[in-house]
Amino acid sequence: MRVLGLKNNYDLFALKKRDVQRVKELLLTPKHIAILIHYNPDGDAIGAALALSMYLKQKKHIVDIISPNPFPEFLQWMPESERILLATNAFDKCKDKIKNADLIFCIDFNAPSRVGILQESLENAKSLKIIIDHHVDPSDIFDIYYSVSEGISSSSELLYNFLVNKLGEKDVIDIDMAKCLYVGIITDTGSLSYACNNPSTYRIISRLIAMGIDGEDIHRKVYDTYSEDRMRLLGYCLSERLRILDKYATSYIYLTKEDLKKFSYKHGDTEGFVNYGLSIKKINFTAIFVEREDRIRISFRSMNDFNVNEYARKYFNGGGHKNAAGADSFLSMEETLKYFEQSLKECKVHK
Repeated sequence: MRVLGLKNNYDLFALKKRDVQRVKELLLTPKHIAILIHYNPDGDAIGAALALSMYLKQKKHIVDIISPNPFPEFLQWMPESERILLATNAFDKCKDKIKNADLIFCIDFNAPSRVGILQESLENAKSLKIIIDHHVDPSDIFDIYYSVSEGISSSSELLYNFLVNKLGEKDVIDIDMAKCLYVGIITDTGSLSYACNNPSTYRIISRLIAMGIDGEDIHRKVYDTYSEDRMRLLGYCLSERLRILDKYATSYIYLTKEDLKKFSYKHGDTEGFVNYGLSIKKINFTAIFVEREDRIRISFRSMNDFNVNEYARKYFNGGGHKNAAGADSFLSMEETLKYFEQSLKECKVHK
């Protein structure tokens, strides 16, 4: 297994030339390429996958972007997003695309379990697998790694570095690719409110803006096109489902299936809700618990030095980043919340 870059390597420009050369050689001749993104894809996964697809199509490859399930409505305006195949709609077709691919790019996830119902297809695929991702501790299933978790805002920023600084494609990014990469960066940083203290992030944004993208228009499309139901659901979360645990500098929100039905929930409607818990003075740790058909989906966020990646791994078999992570619980909502509150007794969430 050839590793492209070192895990958790802060220096994005320390990759060995022979590793980059291998990727260049793989892309010299037209291939059938599958791009996989994670379950419940966000703006970063969608943005990076679309931009990579556009680049590969420029190089005359046949490309399929495959998502395990639908992505939020507020991302469906993005260039070529209609090309994304959904396994929930066409499972057999997606399986065949993965099985018959000459090359698989795995974008914005670090383990096969993150692709949900496509996990077995990915694990059984015989083709070479390349990971481009910014989460810690990637699985050993991949063949070529470009995995950097420190000093990087998003997989979209990492992809920009991969194309421009590693492959040397300095003129390859067009206006549509720029829009997609910009969406990836701003959504994975909460509009540059976290994971954004690296100057390289702003240099890349500057270059994308200089290409002619309209950052204000993109922001409106991503953040200002919510439905009335979604806004009322948010209000309900804050007035009825927000809990504050002052003793542990912690807050959380929970939503049942009945809550979601009451407000005509659509996929992506709870995106960003978890962040409101950190807007409260002296709160360093927050979570949202959303009841699905077969599990409780959990998102964690933190401030300062409390590491929610470690917390999610220890207590919920989840993971992510230092200040943003996710997990699933297969207990009831009542049992999950009780377990969560009990776990706080062992944690050091400093005020």
